[in-house]
Amino acid sequence: MTNLSAEPTELWLSIQEEAKSEVAKEPCLASFYHSCIINHSDLKSALSYLLASKLADDVMSSLLLRELFQKAMDSDPEIITSACYDIIAVRTRDPAVVHCSTVLLYLKGFHALQAYRVAHWFWHQDRRSMALYIQSRVSSVCQVDIHPAAQIGHGVMFDHATGIVVGETCVIENDVSILQSVTLGGTGNESGDRHPKIREGVLIGAGAKILGNIEVGKGAKVGGGSVVLEDVPCHTTVVGVPARVVGASGCDKPALDMNQNWT
Repeated sequence: MTNLSAEPTELWLSIQEEAKSEVAKEPCLASFYHSCIINHSDLKSALSYLLASKLADDVMSSLLLRELFQKAMDSDPEIITSACYDIIAVRTRDPAVVHCSTVLLYLKGFHALQAYRVAHWFWHQDRRSMALYIQSRVSSVCQVDIHPAAQIGHGVMFDHATGIVVGETCVIENDVSILQSVTLGGTGNESGDRHPKIREGVLIGAGAKILGNIEVGKGAKVGGGSVVLEDVPCHTTVVGVPARVVGASGCDKPALDMNQNWT
């Protein structure tokens, strides 16, 4: 596969070229590609437009939401930097995705994650009502529930994404892949630090439930449908209810190769 650059300007030029090529193939979508990609000068402009259009409702217009999103992105350049790494992550890990523009336009896991990044910024500006409002809209529109206080790195892929839940004190490090219907939750009504810590390179299969203030170690794999209640050692594979170690994970970062053979 051709190496893809996560540098924002280079990535944006590549996405614009993809959009222009798609317009030539499908003229009926010309206005869509122009309004979402071609008419924008950079990724920040396009992403704020797309998220605002997607999340607007009777309470918050798309115009107002876009102003808020741009304020966060202007104040914290890491939001766009992380978005670039997230786009590359999906493009390189998902064989169904052949264009970076597909990630930007269509994939709700990516949309949910970028809206979380904005909500996270508002949370730390002590504008917690706004952060929770964005979380609520994302949950309603994308069926992904990420608490704005959670800590999430870059190069993260939420594949398919429906039903993913990320709790308030959860940590997800860089280069992690999480499939649909995964819960990173607590074990009850306890307070304080109560959610999982997902370390770099981890792959979590569809429907897995990881509960409590436990650690899934670097480079580990969690099998689909597993219920994890204890720490997972680095570079191991766990499967089952409750989950148990069944072997090594087979590589340094399972999230990158997406090999879901658990044996």
